[in-house]
Amino acid sequence: MTNTIQAPDFEAIKQRQQQTWASGDFSVVAARIMLVAEHLVDTADLHAGWRVLDVATGSGNAAIAAARLGSQVVGVDYVPALLERGRKRAAAEGLEIELVEGDAEELPFPDASFDAVISVFGSMFAPDHARAAAELLRVCRPGGTIALASWTPDGFIGELFRTVSRHMPPPAGLQSPMLWGTEDHLHGLFGDQIESLDVTERAFTWRFTSAEELVTFFLEGVCRTRGHQAGRPRARPHRPREPLRPARRGECDRDSSDLHRGSSRQALTSSTPRGARSRHH
Repeated sequence: MTNTIQAPDFEAIKQRQQQTWASGDFSVVAARIMLVAEHLVDTADLHAGWRVLDVATGSGNAAIAAARLGSQVVGVDYVPALLERGRKRAAAEGLEIELVEGDAEELPFPDASFDAVISVFGSMFAPDHARAAAELLRVCRPGGTIALASWTPDGFIGELFRTVSRHMPPPAGLQSPMLWGTEDHLHGLFGDQIESLDVTERAFTWRFTSAEELVTFFLEGVCRTRGHQAGRPRARPHRPREPLRPARRGECDRDSSDLHRGSSRQALTSSTPRGARSRHH
């Protein structure tokens, strides 16, 4: 007897996941990780005057960091509320940033239209990894720069996702977003369409007054909606988040309290698309 695994329905997954990204206030999390965006744009060596795209910009962390360097920045996300928060942040700093609604797996831009394409914990959550990577390549000019910040499987966030998955399993066949934090997976995604791939692993420290505060912070944002390990869908009207039943929430609390407390690892990736490569549509 042969066992077969049905391919995941990426569109359905993205529709469910919109509840997670749109119904909460992800900007609260983004405020904690602004330093990562600063590190990434420095690692990418963005130039003043470059046209830069920030994919899955959220409330604009990486877009703002790039604009501070004098780059001409466009940010794309499919959660309108986060884009509006980003516009307010940019206006407060007097930065000109274009923030548009769009999907990381179907970017609304022509081929080769940016000198650099960046993403901080954004593209990694698209459920179709190959399609998201192809879009990054498509919109970046040959010889340009693609720079990504992704959580690694063996850091705190990776442990958190595995813990939550024991209580709310992801759809069968869906690849973990944490794979974007591994060099082997990146080589598999980009292959010979890039000239070089540089991966730097950094430690990031989460700072809370107590382990209990840390657990609550992440459980409120991750455990409250099922099917958490998928991508960030196109914006659409959402239903209220479905909370964990008390018994399951208690189990998730107990398991999460056993996690490594306070630190995580991220992979900062910089790659250069080849001058001649196939186009993906």
